[in-house]
Amino acid sequence: MTVRDKLFANWGRGAAWQFDAPHGGSGAVELTKRRPVYSLTKNGAVSGNMRVNLSWQMRTSDLYDRPARGSVRNPFRKFTPEVVQAQGTAMVSVDLDLACMYELWDGSKGVVQPLGNILGSINTPPYVQLSGDDRFGSGSGETLYINMDHREEIKRLLVFVYIYDGTPAFDRTRATVTLYPGNGPRLEVSLDERAPEARSCAVLLIENDKKEIVVRREMRYVYGFQSELDRLYGWGLQWGRGTKSTKV
Repeated sequence: MTVRDKLFANWGRGAAWQFDAPHGGSGAVELTKRRPVYSLTKNGAVSGNMRVNLSWQMRTSDLYDRPARGSVRNPFRKFTPEVVQAQGTAMVSVDLDLACMYELWDGSKGVVQPLGNILGSINTPPYVQLSGDDRFGSGSGETLYINMDHREEIKRLLVFVYIYDGTPAFDRTRATVTLYPGNGPRLEVSLDERAPEARSCAVLLIENDKKEIVVRREMRYVYGFQSELDRLYGWGLQWGRGTKSTKV
């Protein structure tokens, strides 16, 4: 077998490995439908401050959905004028918020979120704190800090994202939730599934059964807000209408 034959014989196996490998080239672990669970306990990531970051960008309606022009299959396509789609405003305007419902082993329950300026606390219960509110999709995004040194007091945390204002278009915001444990690789979840009318999404559920702490990819879209996620996961909180401060 020639060198060329060996190269093409291994091409299929190499390509499959690249798509199936749990660790990307950047050292991240992508939580997917096929691999939705990650054990923080088994990977020695149960101490220090754990960060959960939401990053997102507004984008035009067709910039990323448009097929590449001049492909190998159709090399003359780049010379063909595109049909102008009259679909209204091209720029998607969305304000995504990162939030977290918490339940402690002493029975305390609540939420940490930008709405109502309920930012939590890192050194006192609930041991979860939000960095602030990003209204424009900046590079740093929004970050939750979880004090894992108090892990024995935390029963479960539901990390979710909701659209406070603007178009309900999760699939057009290029949003990613990234969890940074105190040890080991970061965990990534992309909010790119088709849910055109959804306004909230349960992204991650962190559960502690006193023997093991695991992170589970949820990706459950709902068409309402926090109260609907509450009912879905049985949190039992009381919800009322709220607004953000006009100050940015």
